[in-house]
Formats: sequence, C-alpha cells, structure tokens
Amino acid sequence: MKQLHKQASLNQHLQMPTHSAKPSKPPPRAGAARSAASYLLREQRLLFVVVGALLASSFFLLRPSLPVPISHPSSSHLILPQPTYTLPTTPFSAARRVPAALKQRGRRVVVTGGAGFVGSHLVDKLLARGDSVIVIDNFFTGRKENLVSHFGDPRFELIRHDVVEPILLEVDQIYHLACPASPVHYKYNPIKTIKTNVMGTLNMLGLAKRIGARFLLTSTSEVYGDPLEHPQKETYWGHVNPIGVRSCYDEGKRTAETLTMDYHRGAEVEVRIARIFNTYGPRMCLDDGRVVSNFVAQALRRQPMTVYGDGKQTRSFQYVSDLVDGLVALMESDHIGPFNLGNPGEFTMLELAEVVKETIDPDATIDFKENTADDPHMRKPDITKAKELLNWEPKVSLREGLPLMVTDFRKRILDEEN
Repeated sequence: MKQLHKQASLNQHLQMPTHSAKPSKPPPRAGAARSAASYLLREQRLLFVVVGALLASSFFLLRPSLPVPISHPSSSHLILPQPTYTLPTTPFSAARRVPAALKQRGRRVVVTGGAGFVGSHLVDKLLARGDSVIVIDNFFTGRKENLVSHFGDPRFELIRHDVVEPILLEVDQIYHLACPASPVHYKYNPIKTIKTNVMGTLNMLGLAKRIGARFLLTSTSEVYGDPLEHPQKETYWGHVNPIGVRSCYDEGKRTAETLTMDYHRGAEVEVRIARIFNTYGPRMCLDDGRVVSNFVAQALRRQPMTVYGDGKQTRSFQYVSDLVDGLVALMESDHIGPFNLGNPGEFTMLELAEVVKETIDPDATIDFKENTADDPHMRKPDITKAKELLNWEPKVSLREGLPLMVTDFRKRILDEEN
C-alpha cells in the first residue's frame, strides 16, 4: 500500500505545472534591427516611406498658416484674422493659367461674297475695327485682288466655297452678300442665280440657327420691280414680273427675304434685312453692265457712253462707304428691317452722263440704244426709317464720290492695256 501511495504522489507531482520556471529571454536587439531593415528593403517599401515623407513635408510647407485667434478688447468673442493667400512660385502655378485659345476673343464674322465689290469694302471696315473675318467666295464675280492687302493679317481667312453647298463654321455674325448683282452677271446663268438666292440663303440661315449667330441679308431695291410708288418705302410690296428675264434676281431676292423672316418667326434666328439701292465706287467690275461703271469705263476708253432708251429713266446712286456704314449700323441695331439703304439724290441717265463727262472727258459722246426688258423707269429710296431707327444717312455726293471711282478705274484700265 505504501508503494502505491508513493507512486500516486509521484504522478501528481509530475503532472502539477511548475510556476517557478524562468520566462524565455527576448530576442536580442541586433536581430530586431535586421528584421526591420529586411522588411523595409523587401518590395521597395523604403522608397514609399521616403516619398510619403516628402509629400507630407511639401503639404505643411505650402499650406497657409492657420490664423491665430485675437480677442477684441471690447468683446468677449474671439476674432479670427483673415488669412492672406498667395500662389506659390512653383511649377504648379503655371497649370492655373488660362490657355491662349480660351482667353477672351474678339468678334468673329463671316462675309459671303466678301471678295466682291461691296463685300471687300465691308471686310476692310470689319478688320479695321478689330473683328476676325472669314470670307466665303466662289470668285464668279469676286476678285482676290480686292482682298490682297489682308493676306498677311492673322485675323483674316479666305475660303473658296459656293454657298449653294453647306459649310460649317463657328462665328458670331453672318453678312450674306453672295449673289451676282449686275444684269450682265445674273442673266448669264439665271438658274445658278436663283439657286444662289434660295439655296445659298437657306444654308446660311441654317448655319445661323445651328450656331446662334446673327444673320444679315443684303436684299435689293429690285424687289420693288418697276415701282408704281415713288419714292419707294419699305412698306411697298413691289411691282415685279415673275417670269421676266430679271426675275431670277428680283424674285430670288424676294424669296430670300421670305426665308429670312420664316427662320426668324419659326426658329427664332436673329435676322436683319437691308434693301440696297444703286451703289458705286472703287473695285466695281469694269464691264458689269451697271450704268455708272459702264459710263466711266467707256469714257476712259474714249468710247461713246451707251444710254438705253431715251435716258429719262431715273436712279439714285450711293457711294460704297455710305452703304458699308449702313450695313454695320443695321447689324449692330435691335431692328430687323427691312431698311432701304440708298442715296435719295435722283438723277436721270442723261444727267449722270453729264456728270461723268465733267469728271473725265468733256468731249465724250453718247450712243442711244433700245432699252432692255423690264428696266425700271424710276428708282429712289425713302430712307426715313433708316434715319430714325439706325441714325444713318449717306454723306458722299455723286460729284464727291465719282472722282474716287474714276481714279481706281483709270489705273485698272491702264494695267489692262499694258
């Protein structure tokens, strides 16, 4: 029994945990340092740590200092001073500059038919006042020589294009002048003339609608036909032969006015309509069939001046600079029109011939020929509306403007002969 009791006591002694055993010693410091270095070097963790420290330092260096609370002597409230912020002189400030292409730009204007007689003078005025101008012309009657002085101007662009075909541009204003305006030219291809008036106007109105541009149509006094009212007011509906040889131009312009007003009423396009009366000046085509250019060119060439009919039919003649001023005044106004733009000074064809003789050659002769079909007997604008609403009226008389035109024609005729 004693042996069994001793055996049991021995087993209990062996199974009892020993609390007096010494704890295991921690690893030495050198081993811990090696483990940390190995951890940092593994997978480039050290690089990330350095980059993070640099970014944090940059943040604290560049951020503005926090305001220090100030106690106002007469108040128990704390007042925080307003911090002053300054852009850091670092490469990051350059990213905040507005790109040159997005800076405030000037007005961009398109002039269809801008290489022609009136169009080129309009381009001169628009560029002179600081606009950027895009000229669209197919050069049927327009000439590059009319615009050559602007070829080096960065604000000028010239596009050879026929407005019968659509074109996409981004502009603020559209001056639509494209169409042959003299009987010789618009009778040469009457179908093309009416297509230019209809399809060309549709395309330009569609462009104006798409980009939100203001649109100005240069119509004509020919919409009055052979008038029964004299002088002609804008309220007069006209007396036009719809199937005559001039109808491609007369009715084409009347249709263009219709389209312009329909786009205004139906699509809320900003529109302006000018009805232009006889205009003269430098850069007219030498042989375009209009009476002033005919008389001047014939007198300079020592040829008889051709008068159709008895010469008693009347016209009014405005100098081109007056017309350009009127077009710009209309475009910049708040009025739709139509507006008559012309000089109310009225001359018979025989009186005009006498003025040309006085200016060029007192010995010039006159050759009478049969009158052309549908030629209006009277033409004189009533410009009361333009005076009152546009503050516009012509300033250059025929005797003042004609010598300027003669100087241009003389030079071109001499160049032609040489």
